[in-house]
Amino acid sequence: MDITVVVPLYNEDESLRELHAWIKRVMDENSFTYEIIFVNDGSTDNSWKVLLDLQSEFPEVHAIRFRRNYGKSPALFCGFERAQGDVVITMDADLQDSPDEIPELRRMIVEDRYDLVSGYKMNRSQGDPLSKTIPTKLFNATARKVSGIGNLHDFNCGLKAYRKEVVKNIEVFGEMHRYIPYLAKEAGFGRIGEKMVHHQARKHGKSKFMGWNRFVNGYLDLITLWFLSTFGKKPMHVFGFLGSIMFMLGFLAVLVVGATKMYCLLRGIPHPLVTSSPYFYIALTTMVLGTQLFVAGFLGEMISRNSQERNKYQIAEEF
Repeated sequence: MDITVVVPLYNEDESLRELHAWIKRVMDENSFTYEIIFVNDGSTDNSWKVLLDLQSEFPEVHAIRFRRNYGKSPALFCGFERAQGDVVITMDADLQDSPDEIPELRRMIVEDRYDLVSGYKMNRSQGDPLSKTIPTKLFNATARKVSGIGNLHDFNCGLKAYRKEVVKNIEVFGEMHRYIPYLAKEAGFGRIGEKMVHHQARKHGKSKFMGWNRFVNGYLDLITLWFLSTFGKKPMHVFGFLGSIMFMLGFLAVLVVGATKMYCLLRGIPHPLVTSSPYFYIALTTMVLGTQLFVAGFLGEMISRNSQERNKYQIAEEF
C-alpha cells in the first residue's frame, strides 16, 4: 500500500464527507493505493454516524472510536499502530490541511529519502488571533532550541508525512504529538525536512486549541521530553549526582562546624553549643536532601519510566 492517511477528529461531523471526497480525488488522480484511518476521539456529535456511512460506501475508510476523549496523541498512536502504507500522512479533520499537498509530501519521503516531513503553514497568521499566534511563535522557537532541529518552523502542524518505519518505532503519548519530530530524532530517524503548505480558513466550528495555555502545556511537555530523553533511562546519573554533591557539601559543612567546636574546646575558648549554630541545621538539611535525591535516583533506576498500561485506551468500536 502506498499511503495511509491518519485523521484524528473531535466533533467534526460537518467536515468529514468533504475531507474524504477531497482525499479520494487526490489519491485517484495520482493512482495511489491507500487507506484512511479516522480516529474519533470521543466525539459527542454525529461524527461516528458519518464515518459509518462512509465506510459502507468506500472500502478504503477505516475508523476507531474511543469511548471518551483522550486527546490527539492517543488518537495518533492508535492510528499509527494500524497503518499499513509505506508512507503515513497525518492531517487534521477541520479542512485547514490541504490533501493536495499529499503527492509532494510522499515524493519527499520516497525520492528525497526523508524520514519525516513536517508542514509549515506560511500564511497561518491570517485570521488567527494574537492569543494563538504569539504563543505558537514562542513555542516553536523554544522547541527548535531544545530539540536541536533548527530547520523546522512549525512543530505542531498537523500535516506531516512519515516513513512507515518511523511511526512503528516511536511512542506518542500524553500530549507529545507536538514533538513527534523530536521523538523521531531520538529514535534515530534524523532526516527531517519541512515543506511549506497552504493553510486554509476553518469552514465549520471553532478551534479546540486556543490561548496561552497551549504554550504553557507545550513548554512543560517539552521539558518533560527533554528530561526523559536525556535522563529517562539513567535517572541515577542526575539524581544520584545531585544527591551525592549535596550530601558531600552538607557533610563537609558538619565537619567544619565540629572542627571549629573542637578547636575552641582544646584552646579553652568559649564557644556556644554546636546545635546553637544555624549552620549545623543547614548542613544537616543538605545531607538529608542529598540522601533523598540519591534514593530517588536509585528507585528511578529500579522502576524505570515504562508503564505497560500507558497506551491502553478504551475503544468502543472499530472497522
